[in-house]
Amino acid sequence: MLAACPDGSGEHQMGKAYEKIANSLRAAIRAGHLGPGDRLPAETALAEQHGKSVPTVREALRLLRDEGLIEKQHGRGTFVRRPRTRVRRANLRYQWEKDRAHETEWTRLQSGATEHDTGLQVDDLVFRISYGEATADASLAEAFGVPEGTPLVERVYRTRYAAETAPFALVSSYLVRETVAVNPDLLDEAKEPWPGGTQNQLLTIGIELDRIEERITARPPTPEEAEELELPPGTSVIVLRKISYDTDDRAVEISDVTLAGDRTELFFTTPLERW
Repeated sequence: MLAACPDGSGEHQMGKAYEKIANSLRAAIRAGHLGPGDRLPAETALAEQHGKSVPTVREALRLLRDEGLIEKQHGRGTFVRRPRTRVRRANLRYQWEKDRAHETEWTRLQSGATEHDTGLQVDDLVFRISYGEATADASLAEAFGVPEGTPLVERVYRTRYAAETAPFALVSSYLVRETVAVNPDLLDEAKEPWPGGTQNQLLTIGIELDRIEERITARPPTPEEAEELELPPGTSVIVLRKISYDTDDRAVEISDVTLAGDRTELFFTTPLERW
């Protein structure tokens, strides 16, 4: 039975007990005494070690799972979670991509945007790409400046580190089909991953980008997003809509990107004009 609080609820003592257990385990993880992939003692062993009940231990473990420090593997036990590869997405990446668009194919093959953001090499990554047909809904039609129902090319990208199972982000990219159909290669998913990415693809049909606008929000993930991105409980997603404009002020590509909040850093540099 729980010891009573002054108000008779008993919750204060329970909170203190599981928080103390969580603090002890958290300190052991951060000090390296429990390393990534290490298995934690069984719940009964932890209860005996701390002189508390199994339900109290479970509350402590739930807290650490919500923080993304541990994970429960069905039928195996509870383990220290391995840190996932970090993604540092900076706004200067787009000038880097534009500069590369004119490089030789061999140079463009050496690296892409994901490698730029993660520090990984091409051979470290697993790509999954699919192309499909779509039509512009109200939101895409307004952004592209075209009528609703305009045919689009929808490109779905998933890229992950070969040593991990979850993709870095969920990406859907849209192009106006009539604009890009002059180069049949831009309708062919077999040409992916394309050396130099979208900016080089657009270069093949004479399009130069002038600017890129990004609108960023955060929200709880859908169940499907949480499962695919392998998010710890309570982790938000960062939702980004990227609109690329050409030198004629025309929206030529739109990407909807869903990023894992536990592994993504958005980094912005804003040059300021001098007085």
